[in-house]
Amino acid sequence: MFKLAITNDGNSTFSIANVAGHFKKVLADITLPIVGLVIFLGLWSLVAKSIDTSLGQFPGPSQVLEQTYSLIDEHNVQQDKAEQFYERQHKRNEARLAQDPTYEAKVRPFTGAPTFFDQIWTSLYTVAVGFLIASFIAVPLGIVCGLSKSVYSAINPLIQLFKPVSPLAWLPLVTMVVSAAYVSDDPIFAKSFITSAFTVSLCCLWPTLINTAVGVSSIDKDLINVSKVLRLNAFTHVMKIVLPSSIPLIFTGLRLSLGIGWMVLIAAEMLAQNPGLGKFVWDEFQNGSSESLARIMVAVLAIGMIGFVLDRLMLVLQKYVSWDKTAVLR
Repeated sequence: MFKLAITNDGNSTFSIANVAGHFKKVLADITLPIVGLVIFLGLWSLVAKSIDTSLGQFPGPSQVLEQTYSLIDEHNVQQDKAEQFYERQHKRNEARLAQDPTYEAKVRPFTGAPTFFDQIWTSLYTVAVGFLIASFIAVPLGIVCGLSKSVYSAINPLIQLFKPVSPLAWLPLVTMVVSAAYVSDDPIFAKSFITSAFTVSLCCLWPTLINTAVGVSSIDKDLINVSKVLRLNAFTHVMKIVLPSSIPLIFTGLRLSLGIGWMVLIAAEMLAQNPGLGKFVWDEFQNGSSESLARIMVAVLAIGMIGFVLDRLMLVLQKYVSWDKTAVLR
């Protein structure tokens, strides 16, 4: 094999064959997903032409792309209306203040219909809050369960009981509890937001809790012995031994929880008619126009892409906080 030395010490060598192999791998990593995407779009386009629904022909890629541009235009128009609305208020308030310096200027919120991108932001914000609430409960509780067999034995029946419960079963209960307990003349958060966030939290708890407990309970015994020899206190033991060792499984649970939370949220928004992408899909379905199916397909693709991005972000975060910097995104 032909090799060229590239280091001063003469020990490391450069292989043309290795470079060629690496180039082929990179090329395959780039081209194969593109080929798969092209095949999918082609099959989608062919199948869509043969499906007729009560709302018209099933949308193909071109119709979905057209409605994507339409939704972007609608968002821009609504943003312009909002800017003009606030600008008019600002001018009126300036005129009133010029006449009466004691006048207390008031700015009323823009009440236009939320756009597709507003709904995306609402869903992202809601799932983030619900996921964080669940994580702050599940990770510490999972650590305690992993460290104490007695605690795990006591909590495990509850985990097994509530883990399979559908979010559609939790939603009515959460709605009733929030309506009864969250009573305020000037609420900080809307009841619909609280309902959706807590429904997400209830369904996000279990994967993180279980994986954290498994990760903590499977720590290498040598590390446990080192902690005993050094006589680390409980807090230091958890921070220096338990958490670094169980990070991979904790993040596995967090990734699963985030994916479940994102799916749960869309279903909850559809059922409860709470603001977000789920409500957008349901409204378009009820609208029944010839463009509705294409708009629903835009939402479906957006939901999938957002879920993929959220999963990638969790992997990047895992690589950043984990001691194992060789973790591969996959």
